[in-house]
Amino acid sequence: MTAATGWPARATTAAFSLALVVSALAGIRVGRILDHRGPRTVMTVGSMLGLVSLLIVAAAPNLLSFAAGWALAGLAMASTFYQPAFAALTRWWAPDHVRALTIVTLAGGLASTVFAPLTAALADHLSWRHTYLVLAGILAVVTIPAHALALRAPWPDAPTSPAHKAEGAEGVERSRPFLLLAAAFTLSGFAMYAVVVALVPLLLERGYTTSQAAWALGIGGAGQTLGRTLYANLSRRTTVTARTTILIALGGLTTTALAAAPGPYALIIAVAIVAGMVRGNLTLLQATAITDRWGTTHYGHLSGLLAAPATTAAALAPFAGAALAVPLGGYESLFFLLAIVSVAAALTAPWTGTAAVRRRPSPH
Repeated sequence: MTAATGWPARATTAAFSLALVVSALAGIRVGRILDHRGPRTVMTVGSMLGLVSLLIVAAAPNLLSFAAGWALAGLAMASTFYQPAFAALTRWWAPDHVRALTIVTLAGGLASTVFAPLTAALADHLSWRHTYLVLAGILAVVTIPAHALALRAPWPDAPTSPAHKAEGAEGVERSRPFLLLAAAFTLSGFAMYAVVVALVPLLLERGYTTSQAAWALGIGGAGQTLGRTLYANLSRRTTVTARTTILIALGGLTTTALAAAPGPYALIIAVAIVAGMVRGNLTLLQATAITDRWGTTHYGHLSGLLAAPATTAAALAPFAGAALAVPLGGYESLFFLLAIVSVAAALTAPWTGTAAVRRRPSPH
């Protein structure tokens, strides 16, 4: 894009970050609509917005219209990505929602595996604008009819149980466990996303080739898929606060390992796989965090609120990581700092339990 248009690389990257911030803010309202009306209209309209946004990006004559296209894409993300899908699955499949969530995230985890090489192949033969047009066409053909025709099941009332007495969303969102949970996920999300973005420059700084760095990054993505298959067993064997603490702490541990171990390359690959497994479990941990503590009554609204600061932190992580690496003296020091951030998140996690969680019998 920068070569073809002359636009600054920072500006094009900032446009994508704008989409993430818009997605975070819009997700709160989208979640409230989902709670009351279900996913069919939200996700169908979101797919249409996704199509329009990519067409705007592809045709953008200047940076302002390019950024406007990405801002609209943020609305589409809030309406079609994991958050609305999780809300739908949690309501339709509870109490067996963990299995449904795992299946969807296993499929979603293959997105970059499929579309990164596909996009690269398209870009080898087409301009970046025509590549976006092809991807927009795929999006329209696959997702608009799928959401419009497949999401037609009746939207059930949110179930309640003695362990999760129906409680107003306003009371939950102001409670100490909710605020601390949001803080823990925000800190952890910032650290994990910065690690993913900074892994390639860290390895290049240590003398590895671009190909070796790319393989380490890609193998971490495969680790995410593997890790998600283990979450159901982990949830049966641990309490909600225990697994929240353990998984966030493991994220910090793998970050420390990447910072402390310059090699050999096989060790780097092994740590990247484990780090990916942790990230895969963290996705499902966040998907079930509301249900485990407050039930499904206000899942869409509360999960949107919970995800908003974490998504915003993820949007800022690439800029913040690159900016911090310079005064810290390199990416190795940055990784140690990100590990400390994860530790702070892990120390917050034990305080995110609710009365319903404390009353629940031990899973053992």
